[in-house]
Order: sequence, then C-alpha cells, then structure tokens
Amino acid sequence: MDYVNCQLCPRRCGVNRSAGETGFCGCPGTALVAKAMIHKWEEPALAGNGGSGAVFFGGCTLRCRYCQNAAISGNPTGKVMDSAQLRSLFEDLIAQGAENIDLVTPTHFLPDILPALSPKLSVPVVYNCGGYERPETIRELEGAVDIYLPDLKYADDRLGFALSGTRDYFSMATAAIREMVRQVGPVQWDGDKVIKGVIIRHLILPGFVDNSLKVLDWIGDTFAPGEVLVSLMRQYTPMGGLPAPLDRRVTDDEYDAVLSWMYLNDLEGFTQEEDSADKGFIPDF
Repeated sequence: MDYVNCQLCPRRCGVNRSAGETGFCGCPGTALVAKAMIHKWEEPALAGNGGSGAVFFGGCTLRCRYCQNAAISGNPTGKVMDSAQLRSLFEDLIAQGAENIDLVTPTHFLPDILPALSPKLSVPVVYNCGGYERPETIRELEGAVDIYLPDLKYADDRLGFALSGTRDYFSMATAAIREMVRQVGPVQWDGDKVIKGVIIRHLILPGFVDNSLKVLDWIGDTFAPGEVLVSLMRQYTPMGGLPAPLDRRVTDDEYDAVLSWMYLNDLEGFTQEEDSADKGFIPDF
C-alpha cells in the first residue's frame, strides 16, 4: 500500500502522489492532520467519559455539497505528519484520557497511518469514514481496526451523484461495510462501551426520507438484529448556498418517520435529539 499509482479509494485515480501528482482528493503523498482533539460528541458508547481521541485528516474522496467539514475536506489542509509523528500524536491523545483513537476520513493517507498503528495501541482504533471505500483497501486494515464507523449515506446512486459526486456510492459502500463486518464480527460491549464491531451512521437529509428508509431496509435485510449498530443522525445543519430542500433542517415528521422505520427493521443503536443540528457542534478548524 503506497501513494504510487494510487488506488486507495474507489476513484482509483492512478496518479503518483509520491511524485507530487494529485488525484480527485487533491492530497499529497504525506498525511495531513487538520485537527487533533479530545472529542466529546461522538456516540456515547464510543466517547465514554474521556472522549474520543479524534484525528481529523485533510481532504476527502467525496464532495458532499452539505459537508460540515468543508473547511478541511474540499481544500486539503493540515500539518504534514509521517508515521512516527502520527504514532506520537496517538499516544499523546491516549495520555490525555482518550477512550479510543478516532481516525476521521483517513483512507487517502493509509500508507502513513497503518505503520503508526503497530504495535497495537492500548485503546480501540475507530475507522470513521464516509462509507465510499474499496473493499480491497478495507481488507488491508484487518487486525489494525477495532471499530468501524462508516456512513451509509445513500441507497440511490442518482442522489449520491447529485450530492456527493459519485455514481456508485451504494454498491461500493455496501461492499465495504460487508468487509468491515467480516473482519470485526458482531458488536462487542464492555459495560456501556463498544469495544469492537461496526456502527453504521446515517444522516437524515431534509426532503429525502425515502432514501433513508431504503438505507435502513438494506441494513435490516443484510444483518441479524444486534450484529451491527445504527447511529441515526438528525444533525443536518444547512451550511448556506444550497437549494431547497437542503436549505432547511429535518422536520419532526421526517425524523419520526425514519426513526419508526429503524425500529420496524429491528435495528439497534443510537439516535440524536433535535438540538444536535447546531453549528456549535462542528469542530473549529
């Protein structure tokens, strides 16, 4: 796994990032850390009392029009770090009390990240990604990741193209999630904390309830009750400049419809309150 002939994400640009070429993500052949922090706002079963040791990487392989982290995802930015520096950063977050190391949008920097995860850290490693992943790349992470935290944004590829610039989101994301579950198995708990497994996040989008219902249908049809967890997110926050219906928040009726469908599918997991849709919860990049 390297930056030469880059095939890390489904874009498979094939550029030589080690030689300064950039593909879709626009990122160099060195990891960019945009922010590292003790993050208290992840799912309670992850953050616990100490918070997650969140490491936000610059750049992204998606172009979500509503992205809350656009300041670092659309224009790759951050401090250049090699594997040794990343390892030191992870250990410093653990020393500060982090309950886990939460790698946020990491795929395009895996050649630097993977060596930093060996030997095994003293806390679980969380792979926090947008879901648009190559199963072949995810397979390379076996044994290095304890908890996968992928999005499953769309069941409709037309919507995926319109909002995130990808024509094959659903097929790639579902194949990647199957590989994640194969690796880490059913969710494992230690008291109130998840220590291993897959938690699938789904952000409800205003005006697109049918998409959410189809996403939940796939999860319910694919996995046994409790095999994976679902984090149903109501935190959509209009970032400005978007057309209707993306210029508003999710309504109570929309949220209630999706929440009811989650329970009808016998899905277990986490939900969010209405006040989660607040720009105050977005990290200051």
